Amino acid sequence: MWLDRLAGQASGSGSSTPQSVSRSYSPLPRRTSSNLSPYVTSQRQGQSPRASSLSLVSSESSTSLLASSRRPNGSGLRQSSSPVAYPTDSIQTLEKLLGKTPSSSQAAEFDILDPDFDLDFDFGGLSLKELAVSEYNIDALPPISKAQKPSDHESDQAKFEDLHRSITACDDILSSVEMNLTSFRNDLASVAADIESLQDRSTALNKRLENRKEVEKALSPLVEELSVSPEIITKITTGHIDETWPKLLTELDRRATAHRKKTSETQQSKATSDLGPLLEKLVQKAVERIRDVIVAQIKALRSPNINAQIIQQQNFLKFKELYTFLHKHHQQLAEEIALAYMNTMRWYYLTQFTRYEKALGKIKLHILDKNDTLNHEETTRMASVLSAARMSGPPHDAFNIGRRIDMVRASGQPALSSFLAEEDKATHYLEVPFRSFNLALIDNAAAEYTFLATYFSPALSFSHISRNFNYIFEPTFELGKTLSKTLIGDTYDALGVLICIRLNQHFAFELQRRRVPAVDSYVNATNMLLWPRLQVIMDRHCESVRQLINSTPAKASKSTAEQAKVSAAPHQVTQRFGQLLHGFLSLSIDAGDDEPVATSLQRLRTDLEAFLTRFGNTFGADKRKTARFMYNNYSLILTIISDTTGKLADEHQRHFEELKAAYQDGE
Repeated sequence: MWLDRLAGQASGSGSSTPQSVSRSYSPLPRRTSSNLSPYVTSQRQGQSPRASSLSLVSSESSTSLLASSRRPNGSGLRQSSSPVAYPTDSIQTLEKLLGKTPSSSQAAEFDILDPDFDLDFDFGGLSLKELAVSEYNIDALPPISKAQKPSDHESDQAKFEDLHRSITACDDILSSVEMNLTSFRNDLASVAADIESLQDRSTALNKRLENRKEVEKALSPLVEELSVSPEIITKITTGHIDETWPKLLTELDRRATAHRKKTSETQQSKATSDLGPLLEKLVQKAVERIRDVIVAQIKALRSPNINAQIIQQQNFLKFKELYTFLHKHHQQLAEEIALAYMNTMRWYYLTQFTRYEKALGKIKLHILDKNDTLNHEETTRMASVLSAARMSGPPHDAFNIGRRIDMVRASGQPALSSFLAEEDKATHYLEVPFRSFNLALIDNAAAEYTFLATYFSPALSFSHISRNFNYIFEPTFELGKTLSKTLIGDTYDALGVLICIRLNQHFAFELQRRRVPAVDSYVNATNMLLWPRLQVIMDRHCESVRQLINSTPAKASKSTAEQAKVSAAPHQVTQRFGQLLHGFLSLSIDAGDDEPVATSLQRLRTDLEAFLTRFGNTFGADKRKTARFMYNNYSLILTIISDTTGKLADEHQRHFEELKAAYQDGE
């Protein structure tokens, strides 16, 4: 039966004849599937259930069986569903399959080459019959469809109508989507065109910007020179004068200077000629307002109980550029305003220091006259002291420096105020009013010179500023020199005059530190008053010692008994000389060799030694007592000056050490 089926399929046409589904069951055991047959393939959906899986003419079997076999001319052995183009012999084909060799005539007839059937099949030990029975299991065949009823057709029709409506709805939706996509494509094309247009405009704008930058770079300096902003004009003409005003004046001055340079050129632009009147009016308006401001501040200096330095710092120096602008654009007016300021400050300082000098004049001072010398007798001196006490205050010591040296050492102590000077009831030495007046004068002069140099420069040169300073302080300096003359004119206070000299030297050092050279003339003039007076006082002391020498006999004129009563203790002149020398050496620690102090002390010391030598001769033949007297005097002097330092002090200490040692050996 399997062979008949195979033969029928080989000789039949492409159409298949339905067969009866009722078949006799094979007595062999039923096998659902076999993996041993090379002809077993999966059935395609829609294939007839009656098609055999072992058919050699089926497309599926031919593809599986002959996929690897090709004819020499390149054509394959795949069979189509159409009838074969050559007759087949089932017996011969089967023989080929069973391994029998066909004759050459048969091979030529069927055009079957040996390599096509040179296959090695493994049937798992089954025969072809068993294999065929196992492949055609009834249970493995698909069920045969039954005839449909009319109701089924109606149900299918409803389903197909629903499907049709769904398809129609999908078509509508797809049409809408198509329209939207078409609209989106048109919008996208419009946006692309707009972007392209924007790109073109951006390129054009960038080009124009570059061109404008090039033009601006070339013309900005000229425009900057030839333009004045409305803000500057408004601020200068009507605005309040504040911290921004100096900057505006600087801008205006720069443009005015540039305009003058442009005007001097041969070829002048129309912009330059149009700007000229505007700049001229603006400069005149600025000059007018500067004049009003400075004049108002000068009037404020004339107010009673005003502090000039506060006005100078807050109103003048804060706007010092105003005077520079004024002097540059209207020099005559600037000079007139400077003269008004100088006259005002000249009156101000003279008034203030005149009042201060009167207050210092109320201080009580010790009076040291020509009786306060080395040779003056103690009794006479005490009488003079009592007389002076009745006149000027408590007694004093003209030769002991004591705490008077603190006046020189206390450099940070301020000057005595007018109120304290008027209320002070104590008695002082002459250096107290001298220091207070000159310290206040030096401080104010240094502050004024610093102000003038800051405010009027660079409009005025420093030599011009110095002349203005001297004009302001000329009457005040005369007042100071008059005070110094009054204090030292009749005094014989050598220590007081030397203290004033040292104070004046400190003032000179302070002026050098502050860089105020204009006050040097006043300091030098004061020194010219002090040094000669000190020489007069020292000459008076030397003269007094010489008077003692002349009054002392050269030889002993007393009897031996009277000479024995004379004490070998130091003379009172030696005590006074030691104290005076101690004061001079204490005030001359840093003194130079060129000062007159060393010469004056040398002369006074020589006279004292001459007096002591002459006085020692009064002991007669008692040389030992004479030596003891000399030793005691020089020892006292050395003891008094032992705590002094400095070059001059070392020299005197060494000298008296030698004298002491000389008379110590003789003793």
